[in-house]
Amino acid sequence: MAGASLLTLIDDIASVLDDVAILTKVAAKKTAGVLGDDLALNAQQVAGVAAERELPVVWAVAVGSIRNKLILVPAALAISAFIPWAVMPLLMLGGFYLCLEGVEKLLHKWLHSAEDDAAHHAQEVAALADADIDLAAFEADKIKGAIRTDFVLSAEIIVIALGTVAEQPFLSQLAVLSGIGVIMTVGVYGIVAGIVKMDDVGAWLLLKGSGLAKLIGKGLLLAAPKLMRLLTVLGTAAMFLVGGSILAHGVPPLHHAIEHWAELAGPGSSLAGMLLDALVGVAGGALALLGLKTFAVGRRLLTGGAKA
Repeated sequence: MAGASLLTLIDDIASVLDDVAILTKVAAKKTAGVLGDDLALNAQQVAGVAAERELPVVWAVAVGSIRNKLILVPAALAISAFIPWAVMPLLMLGGFYLCLEGVEKLLHKWLHSAEDDAAHHAQEVAALADADIDLAAFEADKIKGAIRTDFVLSAEIIVIALGTVAEQPFLSQLAVLSGIGVIMTVGVYGIVAGIVKMDDVGAWLLLKGSGLAKLIGKGLLLAAPKLMRLLTVLGTAAMFLVGGSILAHGVPPLHHAIEHWAELAGPGSSLAGMLLDALVGVAGGALALLGLKTFAVGRRLLTGGAKA
């Protein structure tokens, strides 16, 4: 009898772990939209730091990311336990935020003038060239900025993951959210560390390697900036796909319409569904941007009127 009970317990544990693994895989898939942007942004955040300090800076930001998730995961679990009705609004907010970021990236050159971008770049170069600059303070500012960025992106990841497991038992929610937090932190900052050192490894191989090593080094030097651009493009596309999917699921009639239209594509129904989700993402991001711009204009008018 005891043996049978033990086997039943083991079977139950295996079943729960299997469910957690499946849910974690689904959650990881849904949070992929944030991953490309997270990689590109964090790799850019450490740009300008001395080569020998790049890995310590990445490590410091990774530690900060872990602290962020130690705040966000319990907060998400508390929301699910005490105000579960807030999960969907938060999920929709996260979807709009993803789409807004995507639209801002697409419209960057229209929203920000070339003069503004050039002035910002010149300011950073001048700061780095200044012999009187406090490099420790500069590095600390970089780390703080990256951790703030990580907090926003981690919040998006956790909220999207929570939406996947909102109906599951508490222990499954805890396991999935913790698993996603660990996977994303290790994955993102491990890859970021590799990206920021690609050019250094390439330069080292180019200077000290043999014929094949020099060829690989040259390839790494050429690939590093292209990889950054590719991550940005893929991250932007994934924002629309994931953000649009979240928004569509939050409006059941729209979701059912997309499913119906996608089915009309026959063998290409999956691709059609993704494209339709992306279109919803673009539309949602445009609406969010329009709302923000309208609010900003209204606020300026009200402030100007109050001062007058």
